[in-house]
Amino acid sequence: MHHPLGKPFPCTSLCSFIMDSVADGIFTVDREWNIIFFSQSASDIVGMSAEAAVGRKCWEVFRTEGCNEQCVLKQCIAEDRKIVGRVMIVEREDGTQVAVSVSAAPLKDQAGNVIGGVESFRDLSTAPGKRSVGKLPKGFYSRDPGMAEILRILPQVAESEATVLLLGESGTGKEFFARAIHDLSPRHKGPFVAVNCGALPEHLMESELFGYKAGAFTDARRDKPGRFQLADGGTILLDEIGDLPLPLQAKILRVLQERVFEPLGGVTGVAADVRVIAATNRDLERMVTEGGFRQDLYFRLNVVRMTLPPLRERRGDIPPLVDASLKRRSLTGGKDIEGLSQEAMRLLMAHPFPGNIRELENILEYACILCPGGLIQVEHLPADVRTCEHPGPRPAGSTAPMTMEEIRHQAAVEAVERNGGNRNAACRELGISKDTLRRILNRAEDNPLDVSNQVWT
Repeated sequence: MHHPLGKPFPCTSLCSFIMDSVADGIFTVDREWNIIFFSQSASDIVGMSAEAAVGRKCWEVFRTEGCNEQCVLKQCIAEDRKIVGRVMIVEREDGTQVAVSVSAAPLKDQAGNVIGGVESFRDLSTAPGKRSVGKLPKGFYSRDPGMAEILRILPQVAESEATVLLLGESGTGKEFFARAIHDLSPRHKGPFVAVNCGALPEHLMESELFGYKAGAFTDARRDKPGRFQLADGGTILLDEIGDLPLPLQAKILRVLQERVFEPLGGVTGVAADVRVIAATNRDLERMVTEGGFRQDLYFRLNVVRMTLPPLRERRGDIPPLVDASLKRRSLTGGKDIEGLSQEAMRLLMAHPFPGNIRELENILEYACILCPGGLIQVEHLPADVRTCEHPGPRPAGSTAPMTMEEIRHQAAVEAVERNGGNRNAACRELGISKDTLRRILNRAEDNPLDVSNQVWT
């Protein structure tokens, strides 16, 4: 191993060989942030050879957004301590991005003087987790590739201390995933505190989040802890964070940067031993551009970003979600609900679900109230679902004229069946793109023809 200026670095060739053999990427820097050593695994993850990396500044190699503010090496050297399990996004040499779990420590000489830093990082897209997805709290399943990817990396994200930003429409399950991250994390024995920022009156937001001291205002007769203090040792979910006013955004930024906050009327800071998860259904990037959200806070929150797809984009998940919901209700409702009739399921598969999973749960609760037992029929569904005009698979035995949408759908399904399920071959036969075929079949990924030819349970 050699210093970029040609001087031998104090490490044996055996040590270098060992570090090159470790699956985690490893690199070291001197006090000027020049890379001194770059392991083979680091080269594989980043996509840059050791020869190209050694001698360059670390930020030139990793190109991490907000690198100066979030630099783990800078923090560990300044505080003379090890830092473990931070999750960051790095940009590879080819422009693609990858989430990595980072650990760092000061690098010292024999006299104990800090001469640089050493950092290891693990590619979360390939690293096996300490906990399996099958152990997710309450159980969860999805056929959607995007959701499946989120589930796959969730245990690794949970094991870290990284700030997480959950994006998605209302009702897509952001709080569910926040709780799952907490339950799978080393903080799982601590409290989980959820705060709906959009539901708090603006004049009470600061005291609700950070608490207040006795005498802070007229009715403050005693100290009151805020949500951050109540979440000490655990996790806080800042739901609808896009609704926070700019002055409070600055205070949240301070918590994330300095891990300290001041109660209203207080004169000394209070340590914030809490992991922050933020969630919103708003477009924060657009809000930053328009001046409604602080850019520096957005970068602080956007360490690990998970975008939850709406239910209308993963209709193949509706049958298993229905099945799981009805099983839960059968244990508590006292009714023997066997499932849905074919026409009731057809209407659910065609419904646009603007309220997503939360709306599906409400629909099923309504249906279970009206259904005396057995199969849920169309008449047990809410009126807006019964009158849904969105096209779905045709019910068995229907003699009404087919719409153009139904003709396209049937032709696509039959082409896939003729080609033994090979969708690429079906695309070639129909002369359409894969995206077009996917859109046509999107209403029922799990073999749409079966939706109208069987009872769903």
